[in-house]
Amino acid sequence: LQILCATPVMFGYAYPARAAADWAARMNDLALEHCAFAPGRLKALAQVPLQDLDLACREASRARAAGHLGVQIGNHVGPRDLDDDTLVRFLVHCATDDIPVLVHPWDMMTDGRMKRWMLPWLVAMPAETQLGILSLILSGAFERIPRSLKLCFAHGGGSFAFLLGRVDNAWRHRDIVRQDCPQPPSSYTDRFYVDSAVFDPRSLRLLIDVMGEDRVLLGSDYPYPLGEQEVGRLVSNSDLLPAVRHKILSANTQTFFGLDR
Repeated sequence: LQILCATPVMFGYAYPARAAADWAARMNDLALEHCAFAPGRLKALAQVPLQDLDLACREASRARAAGHLGVQIGNHVGPRDLDDDTLVRFLVHCATDDIPVLVHPWDMMTDGRMKRWMLPWLVAMPAETQLGILSLILSGAFERIPRSLKLCFAHGGGSFAFLLGRVDNAWRHRDIVRQDCPQPPSSYTDRFYVDSAVFDPRSLRLLIDVMGEDRVLLGSDYPYPLGEQEVGRLVSNSDLLPAVRHKILSANTQTFFGLDR
């Protein structure tokens, strides 16, 4: 089973909200038409006009009812990160309406210094993902979002797992980091999931150590050049226990998207 979603450049967040809503609905309907050719093999995630709360909530619920497994969103809308009140309210809506959410980094931060060797993808994209996760944790947004929200961050959560110790250390020693975050940042790893697209067995082991074996879903980035060319190879060839491999290759994703019902 392959779960499809749009390339982030298709989000249309910079366009007028109504036009973006019409575009999202058209794309979502076409995605379902595509999956209808092999409904046992293909499923889709919807896109929404995230620049407008009401329109985004409406399209997310419509798409979910029409057959989408959930929604994919970018990690920010212009200068607004995931801790923005409007975006938090969208996540609350998804929790209430049982709409799983995949967050994909996009529109990467750069002032022109990372202009060669795909550095925006290799440096800024993982940083964007970590920024999205920490925005929710350190702002206290997770205190306002129901625990029922199913939220996954792409690309292994970016830089998050490797740098979590640095964040916890800052939380312990700096009041400004604790200001809106009542618990150590590492205690929030049970509020979201990450995928397995990290491409290195050592990174995969660290990711599982940090997130737990139930919080890592199979990710591929297929069919892009930076994706896993043989989907699942990293997990299948790892030295993980068979039960853990099974969780990451299928069971965790089935649970996340409600496919095991």
